Amino acid sequence: MQTDQILMTFFAGVLFLGALGFFLGRNKAARARSGGVSMHSQPDQYAWFAVLTSAGPALIVAFLAAIVLGLFENAFPGWLAVAGSLGLGAFGLFVGLSRIRPELRARDSLERAVKWLLLAAASISILTTFGILFSILFEAIRFFQMESFWYFITGTNWAPGDAFLEAAGRAEATAGPSGNFGAVPLFAGTFMITAIAMLVAVPIGVSAAIYMAEYAPSRVRDAAKPVLEVLAGIPTVVYGFFAAITVAPLIVTAAESIGLEASFNNALAPGIVMGIMIIPFISSLSDDVISSVPTAMRQGSLALGTTRNETIRHVVLPAALPGIISATLLGVSRALGETMIVVMAAGLRPNLTGNPLEDMTTVTVNIVSSLTGDNEFDSAATLSAFALGLVLFVITLALNFASVVMIRRFREKYAVNDL
Repeated sequence: MQTDQILMTFFAGVLFLGALGFFLGRNKAARARSGGVSMHSQPDQYAWFAVLTSAGPALIVAFLAAIVLGLFENAFPGWLAVAGSLGLGAFGLFVGLSRIRPELRARDSLERAVKWLLLAAASISILTTFGILFSILFEAIRFFQMESFWYFITGTNWAPGDAFLEAAGRAEATAGPSGNFGAVPLFAGTFMITAIAMLVAVPIGVSAAIYMAEYAPSRVRDAAKPVLEVLAGIPTVVYGFFAAITVAPLIVTAAESIGLEASFNNALAPGIVMGIMIIPFISSLSDDVISSVPTAMRQGSLALGTTRNETIRHVVLPAALPGIISATLLGVSRALGETMIVVMAAGLRPNLTGNPLEDMTTVTVNIVSSLTGDNEFDSAATLSAFALGLVLFVITLALNFASVVMIRRFREKYAVNDL
């Protein structure tokens, strides 16, 4: 039996068991209530209890069987898993219907089931995070067994291609056995482009949010906010074209007009365009946060004689600052992970410089180039992508931790003042 037929059979069986349990459970509870018996819960709640006892075990067994078959492909036939899960579901239906009695607290059972379902949904993000971490960590450890960890985080020469010369016995042509994987130029380029992007996105995004939340008429707000959020739906490759074809030549022309030399592949162009791309994220989230500040705080400040501008500056913005910080950190995470704009406008050369008019590259660009090349997976050049990803993961985690600490401090401050 083919896989698609097995899946169709399973889902059809689960739907049949669930529908059968719902109607039989509701009819049994309704008949008992119509006979004058005092039931603890409503008939529909008993019906969903029967669905839970029938379809629930079938889905759980099918999920566990899928995991086993994913780990051990030929552990048992697929039809056997379907038959076992549906059989268990039929048995659960029989048990569930037999338990529908006046004293059964079906409502409480459904509440517990929903609670555990929501807990499982919340745990998916945590488990996914650990899965990503472990998948990166083990491969990064293999890389650090080949190359020096200290030189990786402090070295200034990134030349993975030299590893081929070393493997061919021509190490004298390279900068040394540990001179290939110094990641400082990559992280320097990443931080510079991210800083430029945030210098563009944060002032414009927060200013736009303040205008739309505090000054804009409702008609202007209803028209301007959707237009601003359209920027968030533009593909990054389009932003890359805009940065390479329009913004970079303008920067070169402007630099030459004041006597500076600029490369067409420079860090300033992708930084500016990336900041434009991030504006909708910061603006939309900050707008929602500013709008959620209680009106009583604004009215109390105005009643004390302050102007509207002073109220926004000293009351509204401090109260909304935790949300603005969260929006800013979301923008930073987006900027750190951006690849396409950098590839098209900044180039691929690892360049340790403080001049944003020169070409440079970022960590994510090198991760892509390392994993899409023709290198063997066990080579240091390929495994370096996991080491870069691990360090970037730690940096992002540290930023998120710092933002949580700042948000808690501001919340505690205004909670005390409110008292």
